Amino acid sequence: MPTAREALLDAAHAALAGLPWSAVRMVDVAAAAGVSRQTLYNEFGSKEGMARALVRREADAYLQGVDRVLASPAPPRRNLAAVAEWTVSEAFTRPVLRALLTGCWGERLPVPRPARAGARASAVPAQRRADAGVPSPADLLGLARDRAATALRGDGEGDVRRSCEVVLRLALSYVVAPAPIVAPKGEGNGQWEEPESWSPTTPTITSVIDTIFSVDTTSPRKIIP
Repeated sequence: MPTAREALLDAAHAALAGLPWSAVRMVDVAAAAGVSRQTLYNEFGSKEGMARALVRREADAYLQGVDRVLASPAPPRRNLAAVAEWTVSEAFTRPVLRALLTGCWGERLPVPRPARAGARASAVPAQRRADAGVPSPADLLGLARDRAATALRGDGEGDVRRSCEVVLRLALSYVVAPAPIVAPKGEGNGQWEEPESWSPTTPTITSVIDTIFSVDTTSPRKIIP
């Protein structure tokens, strides 16, 4: 059974599906979660505190997902491709995650503004962590990269950490500029791809991974094309 904090964050996240963050009311979030407004303020302190908590949870969920994909029994390089594909797919359906990965925060999203200088620290440990700040796009990519590099450490030689970063940056290029669908002849313009799975990107990413690791293990200069 979810805690009151999780229920509140779930309710706030659900409200974002139909409203911009500026229109989300704390009283409505509390009612949807089935808790009192006082409980909400005890957990988050303010609406800005809830925004930080919501974004912090999204960052944590992304990294937990990266760990799950990397734990698959598939070959390590295939898991790296799967992390890239999963990142693109998740960012497409999760606007807050997409903003975390790109740094592009729209007006509909709960922008995680820093806690006020000198503000009293929350009595809730999870909120203190959220108030400490959320990872920047570079920080989040770095955390995912280090997890992938650890998982691939035994997969050949070369600078695995650098190679993992290149693959993840390739995935982010699909997040920033999604691949368009080519419309059938006579049916107008193509639209942005919105598939259940981004498996079409996998052959490209897998090919790049093979090239990167080939360069790392055979070239004395370790030049990534």
